[in-house]
Amino acid sequence: METAKSTPLTDGGLRTSQILSEVLEQDPHHHEAQILKERLHQMFVPRWHFPMMADKARNRAYAQAIEAKVKPGDIVLDIGCGAGLTAMMAARAGAKHVYTCEQQPLIAEAAKQVIADNGLSDRVTVISKWSHEIVIGEDMPEPADLVISEIVDTVLLGEGALATLTHAMGALAKPGARAIPERGTLMAQLVESENLVAQWQPQKAEGFDISAFTRLVDVAQITPNDFAACDLRPLGPTADLFAFDFVRPNLNPARTTEDLFCVGAGTIHAVLVCFDMELAPGISVTNDISSDGHWGRTAYLLDTPREVKSGDYLRVTAQHDTSQLSLSVHDMPVCAEDTESTAAWMSRAEEARKMLQGRNTATGRSFGSHVA
Repeated sequence: METAKSTPLTDGGLRTSQILSEVLEQDPHHHEAQILKERLHQMFVPRWHFPMMADKARNRAYAQAIEAKVKPGDIVLDIGCGAGLTAMMAARAGAKHVYTCEQQPLIAEAAKQVIADNGLSDRVTVISKWSHEIVIGEDMPEPADLVISEIVDTVLLGEGALATLTHAMGALAKPGARAIPERGTLMAQLVESENLVAQWQPQKAEGFDISAFTRLVDVAQITPNDFAACDLRPLGPTADLFAFDFVRPNLNPARTTEDLFCVGAGTIHAVLVCFDMELAPGISVTNDISSDGHWGRTAYLLDTPREVKSGDYLRVTAQHDTSQLSLSVHDMPVCAEDTESTAAWMSRAEEARKMLQGRNTATGRSFGSHVA
């Protein structure tokens, strides 16, 4: 145990994990070894990997997209190996060889074992590096025909997808190479949820005013479990904020101002941001309000909830620097400003109401009795 404690973690915890495993082979009930091994794995292996592997809808969508886009003889680069799942899907779909990169040594070693357990070690190579460290002619014999990745967060930007794919498509892929995913759209929507506010911005606790403290949170990162408990009710349809091309990424920052409008009466508590990501034509994954799966959601909380009626709108400005997103609400009335604009908003609201009702019927979700 002293060796495990004193071993440097500069190798990503690989040697320490091996030592602890050896200790536990000799004594499966060694308390300290159990605790240290679990702490080590929590430190180096993000916990979101595990619900992601259990996300059947996500897995099926990637499998279908890979089956549609892999061609016989393809060299495939899979960025972000994880458990090796998408790399094995590409091999199963007929790729000549798959090179999958993973910078975390513990994860890379586990992926090698998974790939070996499934009899694919001769067709899938795990490269224990960041993708931008890969050298053609050393790590891969030739550039890729297809690049596969799933390196997005709840708003598509947080894992550096655009910068990573800009490098990969330019330096590690052949001209005209294909990619999965192909594109993504970031969207915003007005939502009502007293539970969300109660969870993230409680005003009182045991009779004490704690509002000065809860003003420190403006953005709620909602886990899938929290999402179910918040019972978000959409007040209107989504509006597109940004579109991202993952085949030919653009590294320019962007800014947009959009009006988010309501199709019925209610209270705006937050602006929900979600994405739709097209893996291949007709095959998408999403974390929108009606979806299920392992992705969380991001909600921008209003300083003060706003009462609205059908046709009202809220103006927001969203900005990104290709890796982070910000969103601010304009300090302006939420009602239409004149008769002409009111009529226009009401016409759009009626169209959106019909669309939402149709989607509601298809998904079995309720948009609430306030939607006119």
